[in-house]
Amino acid sequence: MESQLEKTQRVNLLLDCYSDLLTDKQNLYLSYYYKEDLSLSEIANELGVSRNAVFDNLKRAVHSLEKYEEKLELVKKHEERLALIDKIENEESINRDSLNDYLKMLKEI
Repeated sequence: MESQLEKTQRVNLLLDCYSDLLTDKQNLYLSYYYKEDLSLSEIANELGVSRNAVFDNLKRAVHSLEKYEEKLELVKKHEERLALIDKIENEESINRDSLNDYLKMLKEI
């Protein structure tokens, strides 16, 4: 099961990739909760809505982000590239053929 910190990190990554595809309202709710770390009650007070409305809007917005990721896989591809770069950086001795193979793999991601 994913910890709250892991979920926050994932949502922030998804926001980095897909925030332009969300409505202003969705971006506002997500920004307050995941970037500014406001509680549901604080957001509700700020926006003049119920705590339940905040919860529902956050849930729908995160679901939208996950659907975009399911279809476009931008975060998945980003993580694959970072893993491959890390592998290249940590390899003790790298020959030209291996480097070319790694570059080919990066281009395919």
